[in-house]
Amino acid sequence: MNHQDGPRTINPISRFIFASRWLQLPLYLGLILAQCVYVFHFWVELVDLVGAAMGNAESMQHIIAAVAVPNGPVPTKLNETTIMLVVLGLIDVVMISNLLIMVIVGGYETFVSRMNLDVHPDQPEWLSHVNASVLKTKLAMAIIGISSIHLLQTFINASAYDPKTLMAQTGIHVVFLLSAIAIAYTDHLMTVTQKQSKQH
Repeated sequence: MNHQDGPRTINPISRFIFASRWLQLPLYLGLILAQCVYVFHFWVELVDLVGAAMGNAESMQHIIAAVAVPNGPVPTKLNETTIMLVVLGLIDVVMISNLLIMVIVGGYETFVSRMNLDVHPDQPEWLSHVNASVLKTKLAMAIIGISSIHLLQTFINASAYDPKTLMAQTGIHVVFLLSAIAIAYTDHLMTVTQKQSKQH
C-alpha cells in the first residue's frame, strides 16, 4: 500500500504551531470591545447634536468643544459648518467601525478558523472569497475613505491651519492612495500569474 494514499498524520510540533493561531482570538475579542466604545461614542455625539439643535446649551458646548480647531474661529451657534463637521465626525466613526468589522470578521476567517457562513442569509458578499490579498485591498480602501473624511474636515477649517499642515495631510492622503493602487496592482499580478501557471 502506498503511504501517500493513506491519511496523513500531523506531527505534534506542527499541530502545536498551527494551534497557536488561536492566540489571535483575544485580539479580535478586544477589537469587538473597541467597536462597542465607538458605538457609544457615536450615540453620545448624535445625542449632543440633536440636543444642540433643540436649543440645549450644554449639548451646544459639547458640540463646540468637539469641532473647535486650535487658533481657529469658535462657533457660537449651530450653523451649517458646525453641523457638517459633526456629521463628518459621525461618518468617520462609522467608517472606522466598518474597518473594524472587516478586520474582525475577515481576519478571523482568514487566519484563525472558518466561520461556515455560506448558508447564512446575511453573509457579506466579500467574505465568500476573502483571503489575505482581498483583505489588504479592502482595508487599504477603507483607510483611504477615513483619510478623505479627515482631509475634508481640515479643508473646511483651512484658514485655521498653516500651509505646511495642509500640505502634509494632503501628502499623507496621496501616499495612502498610491499604496492602495500598489496593493491592488500587486494582487492583480499575482492573480494573473496563478491563472497562467494553472493553464500550463
